[in-house]
Amino acid sequence: MEIPKDHPRYRSLVTRERLAEMVERGLVTPTGLISHGRGEAYDYLMGEKSTEAAIDAEKAAAAFLLGARNPVVCVNGNAAALDADNLIRLAEAVPAKIEVNLFHRTPERMEDIISYLESKGAKKVLGRDPDRRIQGLNHDRALCTGEGIFSSDVILVPIEDGDRAEALVSMGKTVISIDLNPLSRTSKTASVPISDEMTRALENIIRFIGELRGKEEEIGRIKSAFSSSECRRRTVECICDNLMSEFRERYYGR
Repeated sequence: MEIPKDHPRYRSLVTRERLAEMVERGLVTPTGLISHGRGEAYDYLMGEKSTEAAIDAEKAAAAFLLGARNPVVCVNGNAAALDADNLIRLAEAVPAKIEVNLFHRTPERMEDIISYLESKGAKKVLGRDPDRRIQGLNHDRALCTGEGIFSSDVILVPIEDGDRAEALVSMGKTVISIDLNPLSRTSKTASVPISDEMTRALENIIRFIGELRGKEEEIGRIKSAFSSSECRRRTVECICDNLMSEFRERYYGR
């Protein structure tokens, strides 16, 4: 489909077309399209830009990743389809391991997603040969590797399933989520909940990693000062303020 570049929803429409293509290729499930649409609605409510709360969370994410013993970037089908390039860039910048972990898991789909990441330049993507299970979960979604997710201390989970995020936190891990919905179980559970569009979030985290590297005192200060509940409160307030601003402009002209 040819999308005019001057369309006000150009980027959104391009993303939707890419996700639809990825469904045909098997990387994204049809239910993944529903998940994306739900998240996109929250992006509209936040003005389709990184809020101050999101930027602070992204800076905290960079600090936690830089201070980690075994950081891992967890990738599912939607995340790979939306921005594999920046997921790989982030993993290289930290550096961190990449592991594919799926809710709708089949050997074929695992291979398709891992091969896709490798075609984009990712090195040693984990997940093909799981040898551990995430504690507290049943079904194949619990499968992981001892080298990656199971032994990680800090894990980035873009577009994550809520109870898997809860299970990871219960294992003592610092969980960094990227989920546009600040009211989701994932956001409520995460140690560092980032409510931002994934590409913006990844680019901001990569930038902060470059700015913070080697600044151990500042990294420690950022980590100790960050509050997940305060971050979510500020995000919800931003949404409410945007809604009220729209209401006043529409009905009162101010």
